[in-house]
Amino acid sequence: MIALKEAYNAGLFKSEHLGKNISAGIVVGIVAMPLAMAFAIASGVSPAQGIYTAIISAFFVSIFGGSRVQIAGPTGAFIVLLSGILIQYGLAGLQIATIMAGIILVLMSIAKLGDVIRFIPAPVIVGFTAGIGVTIWVGQWQSFFGFPPIAHAEMFHEKLYLMILSLPQSHMPTLMISLISLAIILIMPKIPLAKKLPAPLWAMVVATCIQSYYQFPGVATIGTAFGGIPQGLPSLTLPEISISDVFALIGPAFTIAMLGAIESLLSAVVADGMTGHQHNSNQELFGQGLANIVCPLFGGIAATGAIARTATNIRQGGTNPLAGLVHCVFLVLVLFFLAPLAANIPLASMAAILFVVSYNMSDVPNFIRLIRVAPRADSLILLITFFLTIFTDLVVAVNVGVVLAILQFMRKMVFSVDVHAIHHTEIEPQFQKELEHHPEMLVYTIEGPLFFGAVSAFERSLAHIDKDPKSLILRFESVPFVDLSGLKMLNEIVKHLQKRGIEVYLCEANPQVRRHMYRAGLFRTLGRKHLWRKFSTALEKCEADLAEKNKHKEK
Repeated sequence: MIALKEAYNAGLFKSEHLGKNISAGIVVGIVAMPLAMAFAIASGVSPAQGIYTAIISAFFVSIFGGSRVQIAGPTGAFIVLLSGILIQYGLAGLQIATIMAGIILVLMSIAKLGDVIRFIPAPVIVGFTAGIGVTIWVGQWQSFFGFPPIAHAEMFHEKLYLMILSLPQSHMPTLMISLISLAIILIMPKIPLAKKLPAPLWAMVVATCIQSYYQFPGVATIGTAFGGIPQGLPSLTLPEISISDVFALIGPAFTIAMLGAIESLLSAVVADGMTGHQHNSNQELFGQGLANIVCPLFGGIAATGAIARTATNIRQGGTNPLAGLVHCVFLVLVLFFLAPLAANIPLASMAAILFVVSYNMSDVPNFIRLIRVAPRADSLILLITFFLTIFTDLVVAVNVGVVLAILQFMRKMVFSVDVHAIHHTEIEPQFQKELEHHPEMLVYTIEGPLFFGAVSAFERSLAHIDKDPKSLILRFESVPFVDLSGLKMLNEIVKHLQKRGIEVYLCEANPQVRRHMYRAGLFRTLGRKHLWRKFSTALEKCEADLAEKNKHKEK
């Protein structure tokens, strides 16, 4: 309830804001209605379940989320994932997986993972989002063209092949309604008077009027496919859950949770850029988690923050969670008073809406631009994620994309590590005389993180010193962090240098790095007198030790 409290403290519930938020909520409700039904139908459930999801998820996210203006509901990103789970595990399995995903999101919130998840690499996000868009587009061909039933195909290329073979069998009245709906969606936003209402609503209303008047035989509608939309709200239904179901659905549940987290936090970041207000990532995950726990109990499906509806809310003047709650009330009124009118809505108009949604998701101009201007490695990651999303599944695509992005990041980090000797003329002026008078002392500086990926670069630089000085000072001032592999390698190198008769002094490590050095046992290898916080004290100790050795030699 952080966003709700912040909005109240900021005075956003005062009378001058009420009118804007109420009108914004109504407009968002109008936008959400056709989209919620279309996303539900494409996911394999009834259109009523899409509206239930929009109502319940928006209510919980508006009250318990971390953004003042976020609007939640079913989204296009979930279509491919949810339809696959539905085919494999049935509706009960989908509901259980969604509840488990909600619990995972709440646990992510408690673990403060919100700030980590929002930084999924951009090539991965663009790749899987575009891949989902292509999959949705092909998946709607049957409703758009009015094909007769075709054989079930597991693989994308098999499905695409069967669709292409079915093109000559297109149902002309269905295709006509689809093309009219598509034209309306594309043209209406350009007409000043018409764009006060969302284009998908215009398309749905016009297509419904055409089918209601002409009653074309063979045109699939919500009435013929689902028996219409029930009036009123659904009742609470608890799904039967067994231990075997829980274990079988852990993978799908985790995928729903991760995709929901990524989508909701992306939407919240977009909203931040439009409003100038910073959202709370962990609180947002908490609100999304509650929404996904409750939605299946009332017949809903998985939900997340919807970028298009959130942006519409902001553009219409929405400034606080009241707009999201008004959107819920509007959809409830639609269920009570307009549900019987939905029976004649053609599925072709829903397919046309999803054609445009899939194109917007794919963001074709940006996709092409990124491939052209992005570094070669990022472009390759984007394309791999894109094709894996289409030809395998979302889980494989995201996992492979993230792993490749991490490896690419490690590669860049490895090349960012620099270990080199410092000439006495490059040292701070106050230390130059000491080093000039002691040529038997070498000073090396390490710049960059000392982690497992940088071990080879560090080892090559230190283990192959071309001459054996009496003392070596290593400066760690520019080392932000170390890991176990880096410390282990450092320990081995120090032992090797000591066998060659070189005394090693470490200095200027930050408190965290110094603490890890002590825990790794470097003081046992070097002795505590060789670990110093300042370069000046390390230099003084080094000079004193050299003087002591020279005295022993003279004796």
